[in-house]
Amino acid sequence: MFSIVRSFSSLYFATLLMVMGLGLFNVYMGLKLTADGVSQVWVGALISAYYFGLVLGARAGYLMIVRVGHVRAFAVASATSAVMVLAQTLVDDLLMWVVFRAIVGMAMVLQYMVIESWLNEKTQNHNRGRIFSIYLVMSGLGIVLGQMAITLYPTLDWRPLTLVAIGHILCLIPIVWSTQAHPLVPVPAPLDIKYFVKRVPQALITMFLTGSIASVFYGFGAVYGALHSFDTLQVATFMSITVLAGLLAQWPMGWLSDRMPRERLIAFNGAALAGLGVFLWGWLPISFEWLLVLGAATGALQFTLYAQAGSFANDIIAPEKRVNLSAILLMVYGIGATLGPLLAGYLIRLAGPGMLYVFISACAILLFVAMQRIKSQSE
Repeated sequence: MFSIVRSFSSLYFATLLMVMGLGLFNVYMGLKLTADGVSQVWVGALISAYYFGLVLGARAGYLMIVRVGHVRAFAVASATSAVMVLAQTLVDDLLMWVVFRAIVGMAMVLQYMVIESWLNEKTQNHNRGRIFSIYLVMSGLGIVLGQMAITLYPTLDWRPLTLVAIGHILCLIPIVWSTQAHPLVPVPAPLDIKYFVKRVPQALITMFLTGSIASVFYGFGAVYGALHSFDTLQVATFMSITVLAGLLAQWPMGWLSDRMPRERLIAFNGAALAGLGVFLWGWLPISFEWLLVLGAATGALQFTLYAQAGSFANDIIAPEKRVNLSAILLMVYGIGATLGPLLAGYLIRLAGPGMLYVFISACAILLFVAMQRIKSQSE
């Protein structure tokens, strides 16, 4: 494992810094807007705008990589993200904030494409799950550190957004200074969505539902805690423990996915996540300590789905199509992540915070059913 970390240290460290800002932003906005009495629909709109940007930016990001190469494209995206976050401190208008978040989403999808296509080009099928699990560990660690950073600010002023912008800028340094051979610039080609739908349907379904689950948790996890009268430290602890559990589960899940059919592991995760989520619907009185335990268990299941889907798809797809594949996977993930918070925000406003985990359980059930149906069709 240490040799893998050393080989891709610049990519992993860039991911850590980049995602720290994302984790801090989500928990900060959830707490601030809830404290200001803003509707949960607006919280969902901000999260959805980011993921809608992922969808819009996938094709544009691919074309930019083709035009200027991976490193220059990453640099443009880093600067754009930082500017949009800082602009939010200057403009106090929710609608403009939604626009700013969409632009950040467009920029960050390009960064994800650069890192993931770089990793996949330098990876073989026999160790892809483990390499991607470490990538997800660094991503999860960044989220945890970002979420816990909110405890540094007893008042919800603009300072957290400044720290978010700093993270977006710093992530550029390890990419620019990397001594590892850069990936080949892809040959321009259309995004053949039909090809990938036919070739890797399991991965696309998993990405869509994983996007919905992850975005809803990141967007409404803080709201869930605030509406249960948790203080800021408890909210940060709940969210961080959930993400940290997903982080710790990445390596064993990656090891396991390299040794069994990945679609079976995806189906198991879906079934287990649906079952555990039931206890968080709000129909049972649960102490804060047990809430942390259940949060950790669900986090270990939901945050390992992304790596499983990505590894499964890249096992099958030819190397020259991997930048295109990365764009398609992120686009599908973004579509799910765009729709999820909009629906969940409406349900939470209608029926209370427990609807967060009702929504997550429903997505997990759909994932399990889809995996079983595809499996039966292939046999």
